[in-house]
Amino acid sequence: MNWASWTTSGVYAGTGGVRTEEAGILSGDLTIHTTWSDGQASVAVQYSGSSDWFTLTGSPVPCPSEEESRSFHQSVVEAVRSGEGATVPPVEAEPA
Repeated sequence: MNWASWTTSGVYAGTGGVRTEEAGILSGDLTIHTTWSDGQASVAVQYSGSSDWFTLTGSPVPCPSEEESRSFHQSVVEAVRSGEGATVPPVEAEPA
């Protein structure tokens, strides 16, 4: 079983925040965590410093490789910074 994970803290959600499955909209200073395992990427968010994690709406998504999941994590961070009720962005395939 292959897996990898990335965490980025101190991400300030843009106006309109991000949409989660469990808590609705979150805004402010957030931490983003992406876990990739068996061809799937899962994204969770929390208020930075909190112990509660929430599933970002649209997660999990198919993601074929560890490299693509790293790029995907960065696209999630950028979507959160944009706000507007951000959800999981689509996974973009690496060029061949």
